[in-house]
Amino acid sequence: MLNIVLFGAPGAGKGTQSDLLVEKYNLNHISTGDLLRKEIADGTELGKRIKSIMDSGSLVSDDIVVEMIDNAIARDTQGILFDGFPRNVAQAETLDKLLAKHGRKLTCMISLDVPREELIRRMLERAKISGRSDDNEETIKNRLKEYEAKTLPVAAYYEGKGLHVKVNGYGDIKDISANVIAEIEKRK
Repeated sequence: MLNIVLFGAPGAGKGTQSDLLVEKYNLNHISTGDLLRKEIADGTELGKRIKSIMDSGSLVSDDIVVEMIDNAIARDTQGILFDGFPRNVAQAETLDKLLAKHGRKLTCMISLDVPREELIRRMLERAKISGRSDDNEETIKNRLKEYEAKTLPVAAYYEGKGLHVKVNGYGDIKDISANVIAEIEKRK
């Protein structure tokens, strides 16, 4: 059973590649944002706690995110594509423990490698299309700094476990997808 972390900086193309991989491999797409919204929409006890936290303007704690991920792994029967988790090394360690708890392990972590200038260009272009006022160059550069400081070390963590796979995320979407799929096929 495939369990894949899709990784990359903001603007690297994770959303595009996620959609393609979920369809090709019939994976459950686990996005922390989607999980939060689903728990609230389903009216679960956890969803009620999340709604209360979010309504107060606070961030949902790692403990709650981990509980949601644990529940999602427990329900899964076909394999998972993790998107947006783990965001730091502590979360990566937790993910390993959660997978082991359910008798599973990570197949690989696919990292979409895109030059910084291209990331900025893509996000500025996306901002024009979406009309998001917070997607300006200064905000984008700050998000990239946060990613580099806090999230990028996750790649080194999985590199140390022999699970990190770097794929060129710059170029034609079909070529990128073919390269991602080729790397997954080597590890099935």
